Amino acid sequence: MAHGSVLEFRNPDPKFHDHLTEIIRSGCQQIIEEALETELRVFLEYYQDAKDAHGRQRIVRNGHLPERHIQTGIGPVAVKVPRTRDRAPDGGIQFRSSIVPTYLRKTRSIEELLPWLYLKGISTGDFSEALSAILGTDAPGLSSNTICRLKSKWQAELDQWHKRDLSQKRYVYWWADGIYCKVRMDEKQCLLVVIGVTDDGKKELVAIEGGFRESELSWKALLGSLKQQGLSRAPKLAIGDGALGFWKALN
Repeated sequence: MAHGSVLEFRNPDPKFHDHLTEIIRSGCQQIIEEALETELRVFLEYYQDAKDAHGRQRIVRNGHLPERHIQTGIGPVAVKVPRTRDRAPDGGIQFRSSIVPTYLRKTRSIEELLPWLYLKGISTGDFSEALSAILGTDAPGLSSNTICRLKSKWQAELDQWHKRDLSQKRYVYWWADGIYCKVRMDEKQCLLVVIGVTDDGKKELVAIEGGFRESELSWKALLGSLKQQGLSRAPKLAIGDGALGFWKALN
């Protein structure tokens, strides 16, 4: 944006947080689904040596329970819990999720902690706390085996996301902002977030990184990472808070 201008608006664009909420809701759903799949995998492995009268695997996957919605601070999140089939005559062994119990309909602390899932939860491996943020502090905990599997999977996905090729990306405009989360983080730390809109109107999460009080140096590091991923064209318009170090970093 070498030839661009910075225009000062009295209030930041409120749409930023609406778009961020939309993206985070999708991420929330994905995190729950992956946790459920991992929990089911551990359950099936536990019974992998069990056979029925015909020598077949006794406990097998059997689709999903009907979709239901968990009400959160950012709106309803659709959840499909996997189910199993016990081929034995008594059919006594069934998968029951401890992550999303049958009675769970509403979460508690998601409004404050959701942005943290993308940074602290995924990058440091605090997945039990991340899931508590979604499901509430009274939700049953995950086994260490399940958490270990999720950590490995999500860390690989995060690393891959930070290496994705952006050389063909063209953004019409960006929203940039720093978000502070009420969790156990240094009060000077925040999440630097950039949401972009492509030529066809699609909203995407462009970048999210930890930063120091929205400083120019932190924003420079974020923008430098995007350049390393191949992003070569600046958006036609950038929208953000006037207090951001983002503007100095752009120049």
